[in-house]
Amino acid sequence: MSTENSQGARGALLLCRADPDSVAPVAQLLRERMLLTSAGPEWSVLVPEGKPWTHGGEPVDRVLTGWATALAVGVPWPVLAVWWDADRSGYTLAVGFRRTVGYVWLANGTPVGEDEAMRTFAARLGLDPVLDTQSLDDLTRPDPEADARARMRGLLAVLTRAGVTLPAGFVPGEPADRLREAARVQPDVQRIEWTGWRGAVRSELDVLERGRLGPWLPWAGTPRARALATAQLLAGLPLTAWGLHRRSPGWLVAGGLLLAHGALGLLYDLAHPRD
Repeated sequence: MSTENSQGARGALLLCRADPDSVAPVAQLLRERMLLTSAGPEWSVLVPEGKPWTHGGEPVDRVLTGWATALAVGVPWPVLAVWWDADRSGYTLAVGFRRTVGYVWLANGTPVGEDEAMRTFAARLGLDPVLDTQSLDDLTRPDPEADARARMRGLLAVLTRAGVTLPAGFVPGEPADRLREAARVQPDVQRIEWTGWRGAVRSELDVLERGRLGPWLPWAGTPRARALATAQLLAGLPLTAWGLHRRSPGWLVAGGLLLAHGALGLLYDLAHPRD
């Protein structure tokens, strides 16, 4: 298969278990152009506008794992990256500071992951321990009739029972260009762009001003708020340093997110002193 065709078959989505207004300020800190729209009552989906995995030979799964990890740091909701290229398809689930879990299928549908990853995946998303786990187990067994695209459809079918409803046109196996086209025509689509740290902090403050404290400052107005913000700052500094040392964009973004959340928490705490 030619390089052009291989690249054309690549696609990726980031599913966040939160509404778009909660996801938008965090996604901005990835410093990547993305399209954001709802994917069910409790879910949002991010569609990358750029294709960084086509430059420098960086695999799509590595890029998406870094993004999912960075998005999940410092927020109470999970982030699920689903991706595919000409040779494989798979997913990565990131939840806070926990180790990511994922699974991969070859193009012909051959499973190459560990069964335990599927069970951890189901537990972290709170899926049905009987019905959903059985459906996921079926995806780990050989099936000559199921290719990688069919496996991904099976995964998304399980997620529909967890509330995921992908918009029309979001089809596993479709190239990135078609996914972007489908996202652009959604009535609630938001364009995510990096506007600098001042703009990012302003966006988060706007969220707070609208009374949406839960995802950002879960203990706002209590003694735990300042402790949480301080802990985020302390955790963000070494992560940022590690990212600089390893030249890892994923860890740099994760560290930056923690620093931003910690600084915002302290600012909010100082501006709203407790009685």
